[in-house]
Amino acid sequence: MTNLHAAAQACLAATDPAEKLGLTHAVWVAVQSGELRPDPAAPSPEPIGAPGRPAKPQLVSARQVPQRGLGTPEGRAALVHAVAHIEFNAINLAWDAVYRFRGMPDAYYRDWASCAFDEARHFALLTARLAELGHAYGDFDAHNGLWEMAEKTARSDTARMALVPRVLEARGLDVTPGMIERLRHAGDEATIAVLQVILREEVAHVAAGTRWYRWCCERDGVDPFDTFFDLLRDYLGVSLRGPFNRPARLEAGFVEAELDRLAALAVAG
Repeated sequence: MTNLHAAAQACLAATDPAEKLGLTHAVWVAVQSGELRPDPAAPSPEPIGAPGRPAKPQLVSARQVPQRGLGTPEGRAALVHAVAHIEFNAINLAWDAVYRFRGMPDAYYRDWASCAFDEARHFALLTARLAELGHAYGDFDAHNGLWEMAEKTARSDTARMALVPRVLEARGLDVTPGMIERLRHAGDEATIAVLQVILREEVAHVAAGTRWYRWCCERDGVDPFDTFFDLLRDYLGVSLRGPFNRPARLEAGFVEAELDRLAALAVAG
């Protein structure tokens, strides 16, 4: 197989987490070597559906996912599981970005294949920590918010780049420092070490979203600032949550004016 789109589809379709991680590693190696490249003659992408995933965790609405304190191993395991589920979804999101959107520069595909590889590594770190806490991926219920936004943005690369990396995944930049602080009070340095790796590397993933969002806007001749807030309104209304991790978001390519407006919208919402 030399068609990167087909390889991305295979990664996306894999239901067993170990198989998905193995395929992701192999495809990233092949992208780096130049063996796999986007093929302009590849068949058009199929309509988006559910990605490959195991039978568990059971998917429920976000409101039905129980909130647990971090004072017990069970509570910390639930937190690690929730983050692992986000990272598993992020593997699928990265591969869907490679598979679904055609005619992009080679650097776009390399960026998202690299992100998929990172997310797979993060998932492996989290599931190893979960095992140390006496649990496995699938032991707790989870929600499907990230993939639902992928489905909503399947027809627009501009909307996908704006709303998945720069809104949903960027939320991780905002909330992870607080998680780390709470885990420090609980004395869980092992989980902190994993989350610090993820936080550092997720900045680059949000930055990739920023970079390709702005590329899409330039291609289409639209203003990236106004378009971003138009997309937020159209897809998410005004239900934004703050506060925002300004240093991390600035490092990920946000500008001060965007962050000021986001903060104002979060207060208004």
